[in-house]
Amino acid sequence: MAGVPFIAIEGPIGIGKTSIATKLSNHFHFHLLQEIVEENPFLSKFYDDIEAWSFQTEMFFLCNRFKQLEEIEEQYLNLNKPVIADYHISKNMIFAKRTLDKDKFEKYEKIYRILTEDMPTPNIMIYLHASLDTLLKRIKQRGRKFEKNIEVAYLEQLSKDYEQYMNEFEVLHPNIPIIRINGDEVDFIRHQTDLNQIITMVRKQLNEVANTNE
Repeated sequence: MAGVPFIAIEGPIGIGKTSIATKLSNHFHFHLLQEIVEENPFLSKFYDDIEAWSFQTEMFFLCNRFKQLEEIEEQYLNLNKPVIADYHISKNMIFAKRTLDKDKFEKYEKIYRILTEDMPTPNIMIYLHASLDTLLKRIKQRGRKFEKNIEVAYLEQLSKDYEQYMNEFEVLHPNIPIIRINGDEVDFIRHQTDLNQIITMVRKQLNEVANTNE
């Protein structure tokens, strides 16, 4: 499985993870793994009252992402079929650290460590980031009803948490290349040239991964 392309895309809410994952999946003919979001029955309640509904929300995401990755490993990666995902399961810890109180976080972390101990690790990460204004604009444009109550302060802090997370990821996983894309400067939805630049960067890393595993 080590040489099978497994790309994960990360970044804060509204940055365009699913959009770029879909475009890259179509271009490279990789299986697309999309995280379950709108199916989470606690999410709208979470944005109304984070403290009251954070544990249920995070546990739903964790269990569903675990199940998805388990199936992806069995049905694709172990059969040498490339995958591109619009998330990395370790993102769960970003949100859990921000939303759960100390006691609940300790319980959650134990469950997280057990479930993710043998999870497949991506060999390429794409990190999308942008200013708060850009994130708010894109969240408004996609018009998800349950996101209308997202607090600006929460989103701003989440962006900072993601930046710290990616910096730490780079240190912990020096052999996993990170492609960083500034969403304020790149619009891969409206401009084909921007998308082509991203495709070129991804192709370069795919070639390096392939050469490393020869």
